[in-house]
Amino acid sequence: MWVRDSREVRDTRGSEQRREEIKFWKQELDNKLEQIVHEIEVLLAFKIRLERALESCKEPLVIAQKCLLYRQRRVGIDLVHDEVERELEKETELLQGIIALLGQTLEQTNEQIRQNRSAKYNLEMDLKDKFTALTIDDYCARLTNDTPDFMYSDIGVKVDGNFVTPKDWIDFSNINVEKADKQRNNSLALRALIDGILSQTANDMRRQREVVDIAFRNRVKEVKDAKDKLETLLGMVMDETASQEKNIAALKKAIADKEGPVKVAQSRLEARNHRPNVELCYDRVQCSLMSEVQEIVKNIQRQVEMMKEENLWYRLLG
Repeated sequence: MWVRDSREVRDTRGSEQRREEIKFWKQELDNKLEQIVHEIEVLLAFKIRLERALESCKEPLVIAQKCLLYRQRRVGIDLVHDEVERELEKETELLQGIIALLGQTLEQTNEQIRQNRSAKYNLEMDLKDKFTALTIDDYCARLTNDTPDFMYSDIGVKVDGNFVTPKDWIDFSNINVEKADKQRNNSLALRALIDGILSQTANDMRRQREVVDIAFRNRVKEVKDAKDKLETLLGMVMDETASQEKNIAALKKAIADKEGPVKVAQSRLEARNHRPNVELCYDRVQCSLMSEVQEIVKNIQRQVEMMKEENLWYRLLG
């Protein structure tokens, strides 16, 4: 009777020790599960931030590409590879690089979330088994010699291949805990990396946008100044053209006005050349008429030359 009671006491103590071990590991697993669940939630929030950042890069890239495309419509000398063009190309390259980096980081985040969920699943399954084992051991602890309605069974005394050693049992839960810790640490490191990437890319985008805006403002001012100078020059050319037109018209009128006098003088000379014999005298009248014709012809030639010059300038101005 004493041997039986002593053995029952030892079994009870062993059962209590075993239940304490299960409770200890159950608490450890609960703590790790709570941590990994929290980490999954936080990392999901970081994933949303990445997705929003990635989406926010698309419109600026489209705008930069459209600006480059529209600027190809410039014609002639204005189709220049200027500072605006260079900065827009830099902005396009920067945005494409950021989109690639954010996409890669998003894939890495999705994989880390998968790893975290895998660790969570292992913890949950281990906890489920621990709860079942604890429930069974609690039931066994309540069994006594006076417990009614239970029967002999020889199945329990058989040891088959499904049993594991206490060391294997501890190692199994320890591996799950270590895996959860590892994935949580990896997740923390990834979150720090995401924070750095989002901050750096936002600063890079903002800085390049400011550079492009400054380049545009400077270029607009340059073009406006050049346009104002051209308009002023055009006004001067138009005034000069009008003056040349007036000069040409005045010269044409002056030449036309001399056609009558020269014809009269030449007709008089022609008529006086028909004087007979000794009357064909080179007298003062003849001398005066010759001088008059020469003077008028000379003036006409000079005005014709002036009109040629005026026409040349007029064509150059036109």
